[in-house]
Amino acid sequence: MLKKEAIPMTELNSDVQFIKGIGGQRAKALAKLNICTLRDLISYFPRAYDDRTQTKRIQDLQPGETACVEAMVSAPPTLSRIRKGLELVKLRAVDDSGALDVTFFNQAWLKNSLSAGETYIFYGKAEGNLLCRQMANPVVEPLGRGELTGRIVPIYPLTAGVSQLILSRSIRQGLDACAAILPDALPDDVRQAHHLCCIGFAYENIHFPSSAEVLDLARRRLAFEELFLFTIGLRRLRSRRDEVRVAPCSAVDMGPFYAALPFVLTSAQRRCVDEALADMRSGKPMNRLCQGDVGSGKTMVAAACVYFCVKNSRQAALMAPTEILAQQHYNGLAPILEHLGIRCALLTGSMTAKTKRSICAQLAAGEIDFAIGTHALISEGVEYQNLGLVVTDEQHRFGVGQRAALAAKGESPHMLVMSATPIPRTLALILYGDLDVSIIDELPPGRQKIDTLAVSGGYRQRLYAFLRKQVEEGRQCYIVCPMVSEDEDAPDERKAVTEYAKKLQTEVFCDLRIAFVHGKMKAREKESVMTAFAAGETDILVSTTVIEVGVDVPNATVMVVENAERFGLSQLHQLRGRVGRGSCKSYCILISDSKNEETRQRLRVMTQTGDGFKIAEEDLRLRGPGDFFGLRQHGLPGLRVADLGCDAVLLKEAQAAADTLLAKDPALSSCPATAERVTELFQQNADTLN
Repeated sequence: MLKKEAIPMTELNSDVQFIKGIGGQRAKALAKLNICTLRDLISYFPRAYDDRTQTKRIQDLQPGETACVEAMVSAPPTLSRIRKGLELVKLRAVDDSGALDVTFFNQAWLKNSLSAGETYIFYGKAEGNLLCRQMANPVVEPLGRGELTGRIVPIYPLTAGVSQLILSRSIRQGLDACAAILPDALPDDVRQAHHLCCIGFAYENIHFPSSAEVLDLARRRLAFEELFLFTIGLRRLRSRRDEVRVAPCSAVDMGPFYAALPFVLTSAQRRCVDEALADMRSGKPMNRLCQGDVGSGKTMVAAACVYFCVKNSRQAALMAPTEILAQQHYNGLAPILEHLGIRCALLTGSMTAKTKRSICAQLAAGEIDFAIGTHALISEGVEYQNLGLVVTDEQHRFGVGQRAALAAKGESPHMLVMSATPIPRTLALILYGDLDVSIIDELPPGRQKIDTLAVSGGYRQRLYAFLRKQVEEGRQCYIVCPMVSEDEDAPDERKAVTEYAKKLQTEVFCDLRIAFVHGKMKAREKESVMTAFAAGETDILVSTTVIEVGVDVPNATVMVVENAERFGLSQLHQLRGRVGRGSCKSYCILISDSKNEETRQRLRVMTQTGDGFKIAEEDLRLRGPGDFFGLRQHGLPGLRVADLGCDAVLLKEAQAAADTLLAKDPALSSCPATAERVTELFQQNADTLN
């Protein structure tokens, strides 16, 4: 068992179960949070912070505000059993300004833990009115303990069996054991040049900050380190890629391909095709991102590359994140390409073993030119005779590791990744630093403008009437909610998918066909619901954001987003892109009762423009420098602290420092700790780093 004194650096990868106070059972719960080692534990950073440094007098509490109160329990707490499964502990706490009635639900042990005449700190939301102040289920601890109150308290993402207190105490144990001897991944000259604190100070104060100022210092240091290491990793990936040579593709007459299309490609699509084909003729493996707004025609760019590749006597594969999206690509591309003599096949996990074996045999024998599928394309046993091109769709759903696994099926195949997530070009070059970037910045002619409205919940009845009218005209509708299940502490307006769908079916649209889908359903269940909706067997689909990337349903004309303030602008734009895909007029209705002016401004942006890139720029502008005492919007996948929306200036500093270091020492031989951390991060985040 680890002792409390410092652990040698080689033991930072020790199993977390051996840390004092954790043990095997708790380690299993922590594993659900991907906390398996001591380093994982101390690197499990808070998602938010509560400032509990100030206390208020009882009479100064305002209904609805969350605050700390220092008060004495005036009489022994009472325990009441209201019904099976509901126990109430009630007490009255007083200070020199008034009284506070406190109720705890299903915490019977508090009856004997809280003593009359003793003073405690209560932290919770004030309720009642100015004459009778109340708190329900506050955090409580004895005056002077300072563990849950009296300081800035970190708030961590949790899982069943792990409370905030358990996690905080575990991290405290881990830091006590090893923080003083953590290897510093930043070279001293870099740290000093950019006025960054030491690594031990940063870890201590990201978890247990004594003030907002030291939290700022700790966060800045760790964010810089992440961006610095990430930049080095991407630079080295690009460097290694530039060293690889492959047989250049020969020129191909693309005329037959363009003639086979039922429409003319836009100039932006043609430009992206030309850039990709130039890569494939260069003698180096293409590694290109094709980024375009929803409906801009990225798939046709991919199809052109597939045609070019196959005409050069090599195979191609396209990997999509879901079976229904893979099927959609197959249905759209196979007729066009097979007409041009390209043999296509679909490969997904739900196929029978016999069908899979047949397709795999044909791929290995070179009898299939183009495979479209899901992760099944990279599964064990799938071999290609001569894989020359790998395409990944909705690339933000795939990480470096998955791209690499598919690429490993061939000998340095060309790589085209597609993304409909609108990101400003400067950020795209950062996010996808190991890729060249092509942007489709125009929509095909005839693509309809989607009317977008931002309304309050007071318009709900008119909205329901509008949805009914759309269905009566033969159209279909989406309703997106931000939650899957009801939370007792959440406001009523935060609609849960299942409850909301049931309410619509039983109280509002009794005669219509309502279905629901959410991320906690099994993959096959989700696929079934989405397939039925696409087939027109459902009138209204209630969903979480799992439909953000989904099947193309031209008949869907209305997207309703409940509690729209809870979504980022780019996510709202993605959701809006689910409609407007057919010939009929489409609408996006954003419902929010928020009075916050910034929220109102964000939603106004959605009503004023349909340009995803402008929306992304505005999203970054409105997000500002971030707020340490509220939920941070996370930026790049794989970055735990840094946020590209808030840390653009820091990012430039980190990039400059990384480039300077690599120019002097490309092999990082003078700073082994930096090299080791870069390697670790890219290994650990293989499925999340883009």
